[in-house]
Formats: sequence, structure tokens, C-alpha cells
Amino acid sequence: MNSVQIEIVGLIAASFTTLAFVPQVFKIWKNRNISGVSISMYVIMLIGISMWLLYGFLIKSLAVIVANIVTGLLQLFIVTLILISRK
Repeated sequence: MNSVQIEIVGLIAASFTTLAFVPQVFKIWKNRNISGVSISMYVIMLIGISMWLLYGFLIKSLAVIVANIVTGLLQLFIVTLILISRK
């Protein structure tokens, strides 16, 4: 496999792992119900995603960069909704 094919595999994998968070975002947004949602898990995940984003920039991988920007925004949205709902 050449580097373009490898990057395509990475983009496909990143799409699936990123899309995995979309149903949770919609469920929280639609129901405005955060019961059973762990803020600590999402904060830890957001920190990990930030580190993966840095790693993506260091290795210049579009798949890693794009996936972690989108996933980070989804995580940040969930954390924000949790914090707003707690008030």
C-alpha cells in the first residue's frame, strides 16, 4: 500500500470512530437529559483527543487531524451540555 491508500484507510477508520459519538450528542440535545452521562469520561476523552490532535500535526496525518478536530468538537459539545444542564 502506498501512503495515499494508507491515509484513506485512516480516514475511513476515523470517520467511523468519530461518527460513534454523534448519536450521543443527538440524544443529549433532543432529550436535554444527561442522566447516566459521565462528565469525567468525556473530559478525559477530550484530553486524549487533544493529544491525538497534537500527534496528528506532528506526523502530518490528515486522517488523525480531521478526526480529532471533529471528535473534539463533539466531546466539547457534550461536556458543555452537561455543564449547562447541571446549573
